[in-house]
Amino acid sequence: MGAVPSGMVEARTRLWRGVIEEYRDRLPVSGTTPVVTLREGGTPLVPAPWLSEQTGCEVHLKVEGVNPTGSFKDRGMTLAISKAAEDGAEAVVCASTGNTSASMAAYAVRAGMRPVVLVPDGKVAGPKLAQAVVHGGVIASVDGNFDDCLRLARELSEEYAVALVNSVNPYRLAGQKTAAFEVADDLGDAPDVHVLPVGNAGNISAYWMGYSEYAADAVTTRRPAMWGFQAAGAAPLVHGVPVDAPETVASAIRIGNPASWELAISARDDSGGLIDAVTDEQILAAQQELSGREGLFVEPASAAGVAGLLHYARTGLLDRGRRIVVTVTGHGLKDVDTASSYYGEIRPYAIAADASAAAQALGLSR
Repeated sequence: MGAVPSGMVEARTRLWRGVIEEYRDRLPVSGTTPVVTLREGGTPLVPAPWLSEQTGCEVHLKVEGVNPTGSFKDRGMTLAISKAAEDGAEAVVCASTGNTSASMAAYAVRAGMRPVVLVPDGKVAGPKLAQAVVHGGVIASVDGNFDDCLRLARELSEEYAVALVNSVNPYRLAGQKTAAFEVADDLGDAPDVHVLPVGNAGNISAYWMGYSEYAADAVTTRRPAMWGFQAAGAAPLVHGVPVDAPETVASAIRIGNPASWELAISARDDSGGLIDAVTDEQILAAQQELSGREGLFVEPASAAGVAGLLHYARTGLLDRGRRIVVTVTGHGLKDVDTASSYYGEIRPYAIAADASAAAQALGLSR
């Protein structure tokens, strides 16, 4: 066997280590913190040519669906579970619309902890619930919405021997801010605008924390305007009051009283950004455009930011020539039923096993 090229050796020895090891000096860990990791983070920043053409801007997509459990939640969960392990926790609890439960269960069992998951009855996409189940989560379906689940999770953590790992846990946001570091590291500076879906509002808050930290340390020359988009049927930050019965096809952001409300409003105001709402129709159309134009299949909630960006571009509210990053937060396989319902019943062409007949039926040319 011949000698291995030096570049290949370097590539093999410089594997991504997970967000704690990659950004250890910027996270609240010590040499004795037991790091519980699935090598999360290091997600691709993908140029988006069709979106760039539509907006007249340089648009990139931060694709968080390639994290180990398929969503951005893994960034914060690695740190939350590591710190819970450091404190000697034997069980952890979360309220979830799906992605948090999948992530928590995976990291908890890796740490040897018992994961307890509270989900709103009938409001969680099947694949997300299946993830929590196969990872060994103890699932409880609560008669209420996400906000009821979170209230119950808080009470359990206050009165019983179980650690709360929702985004009200500050370690979650500390882990999630690493996505902003990655964006700036990849681009060489912060973008002009960063666009995200907003549900419980932890992610927009965490990104702002990360960008602010890099700017304060002169790693970057600027901080972006933070643009957040909620679903019209679950838009408490837009209306300024909680929504008692939030409803949207985008289940991951179906939240009526965000836990990180004040942090998100501060991120919006301090960055000179905005938080607005998009309809379910706009969200599903954006999901389809991402799949059909950019080759990325994301869950409905992930498309909310893209829907908002397209709306602002098409109504003349977006200045051209800006560098924009849009976070797409979870993989489309998280919620295949919603995607399937958008297209209706799928009926493949019925063709004979003959090349000539197949080509004719499929409209292929020589």
